[in-house]
Amino acid sequence: MNAVAQLKHQDTGKEHSSSAYSQLDTSYDAQHRIGWFYMNANPRPCFTPTLLNELSHYLASVKQEMRETNQQKYDFLVVGSSVESVFNLGGDLDLFTRLIDERDREGLLAYAIHCIDILYDNMHHFGSDLTTVSLIQGDALGGGFEAALSSNLIIAERGVKMGLPEVLFNLFPGMGAFSLLSRKVGAARAQQMILSGELYSAETLYEWGAVDILAEPGQGEMALYSYIKSANRSPNSYKAMQKIRDLCNPVDYQELVAIAEIWADAALKLTAKDLRMMQRLVRRQTAKADR
Repeated sequence: MNAVAQLKHQDTGKEHSSSAYSQLDTSYDAQHRIGWFYMNANPRPCFTPTLLNELSHYLASVKQEMRETNQQKYDFLVVGSSVESVFNLGGDLDLFTRLIDERDREGLLAYAIHCIDILYDNMHHFGSDLTTVSLIQGDALGGGFEAALSSNLIIAERGVKMGLPEVLFNLFPGMGAFSLLSRKVGAARAQQMILSGELYSAETLYEWGAVDILAEPGQGEMALYSYIKSANRSPNSYKAMQKIRDLCNPVDYQELVAIAEIWADAALKLTAKDLRMMQRLVRRQTAKADR
């Protein structure tokens, strides 16, 4: 976690946890009832199997804790990143290339379903009356952008980039991108974003409605606390609007699974040229992590 984030932890009363996780940093703000979890995947800041397992374990523990105590301990669950200038770079491309070489459709689909399970739970605020938040303080690409889009509230700092570059290696983002984006920016624009492979600034995505709150660099966490202050002034209105959004923009789990099936089949059709491009992106991800 960078120095600015550490200072904010001190200033906002977060309790640091002695987590045994290797790729996830967690803490709890009792005053505001916020569970914070910062991704710190290695050797690349992407959704490694280890990170996915740790996310599943942490989020399951949150649900179990509230169920066993019968208390609303969490009003907000916030996902961010401990990696400087990176939120998450998406799927584990190195794993993908190995599974494709082995013609392992089952392995590809299992990875996709694991991602979808977390995304779907996040979208539906883990079956409780809390708000999920994506705090984007660095680039969010591919599956990283998909994951961010699944939160109930998206805060992004000016200057960060987001996008879906899968078309560069002849694939598409198969774990929720179109389902989520089309409900935010419209089907035509969502398709254009996916097929172009372009990266977009937080400012542009805020104008299009894909980002809810645009914060100044280094001020993303403070922007969340400002939002909480506003929500606490009119809690009935904010809670009602969350329920309305759930009703008006439903995403069916089977829709996500069906798209993941198409993704797994498409992945097995990639050529040697496509896989070489995927490996070049793996090297870029590694270089970005080593900076």
